[in-house]
Amino acid sequence: MKKVLIVCGNGLGSSFIVEMNVKKIVAEVSYTDLTSAMLEPADLIISAKDIADRLTGHRAQVFSLTNLLDDAQIKTILAEHL
Repeated sequence: MKKVLIVCGNGLGSSFIVEMNVKKIVAEVSYTDLTSAMLEPADLIISAKDIADRLTGHRAQVFSLTNLLDDAQIKTILAEHL
């Protein structure tokens, strides 16, 4: 199973909200802050656009959300890349 990592600036509020939505679809998901994300192994990273732009050096596929509460966009990303 692929590992999904949710990243936000501080690894608290917004990433936790997205994590809850992703957990409805996949079991293995975790969240972290931007600095820690660069060292965290993952297959897929989901974050807000401003954070995703700063993760270009990560080995994982990085996807940005235009709206962190958009379940449809989250489901589309997961369906196409897991």
